[in-house]
Amino acid sequence: MRRLHLLLVACLGLTACSGSGMDDLKKFIADSGEGLHGKIEPLPEIKPYESFGYGAFDLPDPFKPRKLLPSKGGGGFQPDLNRSKEKLEEYPLENLKMVGTLKQNNITYGLVKTSDGSLYRVKIGNYMGQNFGIITKIAETELVMTEIAQDASGNWIERNTSINLAEGPEQKQK
Repeated sequence: MRRLHLLLVACLGLTACSGSGMDDLKKFIADSGEGLHGKIEPLPEIKPYESFGYGAFDLPDPFKPRKLLPSKGGGGFQPDLNRSKEKLEEYPLENLKMVGTLKQNNITYGLVKTSDGSLYRVKIGNYMGQNFGIITKIAETELVMTEIAQDASGNWIERNTSINLAEGPEQKQK
């Protein structure tokens, strides 16, 4: 009898599992395709290749470096190319910062810091920058200099430039 009860319970357990618990899933799959219309837009029309004629063969190539030659006029001014260069002439002006001034024996010096962290003391008449810049004035907040550089035609021109005092970390920008 005991075996019969055990067999009856097992059959009832199996019939409970045979119920369709996936009716809602089957209904969802059947309903999900309704209302969809498969329409794919056509690919855009490919335009034919149009060739371009390059007619500027006589112009210099903008991607090749050109060396400017001095003008053949002979007149005008140009830098002294025979003098020995000073240490700060190795750096472009963008890599130099004025960090202060110093006055000793009635001579005002500017303190210049390079991009590699070196500190130099300069005075009026010293050269700095890569365009033959000579310092003409040292003020509390700037170094003023005159540079001699070549223009596009190769002539030497004189231009004024300055390096302003760099702001320290404790100063606020306005």
